[in-house]
Amino acid sequence: MVTGANCREVVTVPGNRVHDVTPITSSLALLVAITGGESPWAVEKSLDELERLADTAGMRECGRIIQDRTGPDAATYVGKGKLQTIEAERERHGADTVLFDGELSASQVRNIQEVVNGRVLDRTQLILEIFSARAQSREGKAQVELAQLTYLLPRLTGHGVELSRLGGGIGTRGPGETKLEVDRRQIRRRIESLRAELELIRRQRRLRREGRHSGGTPVLALVGYTNAGKSTLLNALTGADALTEDKLFATLDPMTRQLVLPHGQQVVVTDTVGFLRKLPHELVAAFRATLEEVGEADLLLHVVDASSPELEGQVATVVEVLTQLEAADRPILTVLNKCDLIGEAAAEALAARWEPAVTVAARSGQGLAQLLAAVERELANTREQLTLRIPYGRAAVLDLVHEYGKVLAQRYEETGVVVEAELPRAWAGRVRRQLEV
Repeated sequence: MVTGANCREVVTVPGNRVHDVTPITSSLALLVAITGGESPWAVEKSLDELERLADTAGMRECGRIIQDRTGPDAATYVGKGKLQTIEAERERHGADTVLFDGELSASQVRNIQEVVNGRVLDRTQLILEIFSARAQSREGKAQVELAQLTYLLPRLTGHGVELSRLGGGIGTRGPGETKLEVDRRQIRRRIESLRAELELIRRQRRLRREGRHSGGTPVLALVGYTNAGKSTLLNALTGADALTEDKLFATLDPMTRQLVLPHGQQVVVTDTVGFLRKLPHELVAAFRATLEEVGEADLLLHVVDASSPELEGQVATVVEVLTQLEAADRPILTVLNKCDLIGEAAAEALAARWEPAVTVAARSGQGLAQLLAAVERELANTREQLTLRIPYGRAAVLDLVHEYGKVLAQRYEETGVVVEAELPRAWAGRVRRQLEV
């Protein structure tokens, strides 16, 4: 199936890159997908999201091709015969890029390029390209480069073709810039260097978290689908100046701000990178240091775009990623954002469904007072005061209490340490289980 789309003028997304190259100011992209057993509606919605990703990267869609097959062809993804159709449509539209709504292997790229005379990018590579353009901090750039190199390494064949194709693109940064000079040994060495750098950052973040926990300061983490309005909400709550833009992945670098609740309690709020369907596992692994903030927060504020027709799928995606991060057990308050776009009755129905939930419109400030009151209520239910008897041989458990809780009193007895502490409920349960082992 082939469909067309009106092309609109766009500009290349500016930003810092791992390596500088001459940007292409305009690019037409032909989008390609297989049904993979999904409904036509689901495939079209996935392509709609791919089109938004392309637009974020500075490309404009000029057509779509959907191949009805149960799974990817091992050699060409869509089947050899379909490649002729793709090339004909690419030539007819004048597209210089073909975007596949899936992940391609090196051999698939090579076989596709034997027929298709244009740049071939898959969904993962496109997302990595966007992340590379958006990362501003040293940490963000290192995480993106690690993800790029991890993606690239198994796709090197020694002939240079795959490296050239995978590295090319709209203002590509990072591994593709060096093309033939890069080999597996150099990439592995760079990966190890980046991992060491990020491990240091991870330890530094952990020390900061320990300081907050020991002081009894609760931590809130904003999570949600990309473009749900997390940064807008952070700005509205704390007066921060986080970038807000109607683009996917407008925010990559985490921002942490202090917030005082209505009854004077001080908390820390952290904005995190948005989640997405088919989020590359390379990115989840590379952004481990950043995403650990989610797994150790006292309360997750799950920001949902209440006006999105894809609300159900987006919520499911966020829950899936939280499960990958082992953070699905954290207390969650659902924040239904953009409720001014759907009407009061519809907003109330959603709030009843996703309870505990609050309806807001972060851009106008609607519902923020109710949100802060709800945060106070939820935090009151997330912490537990307990007395623990920890044997001297279980120092690791005592370390957990000091790291994630507020120690109120501690005394040493003949058989161990007696600690009175206040802990987040999730960590209180984990500590008890540790002592039962």
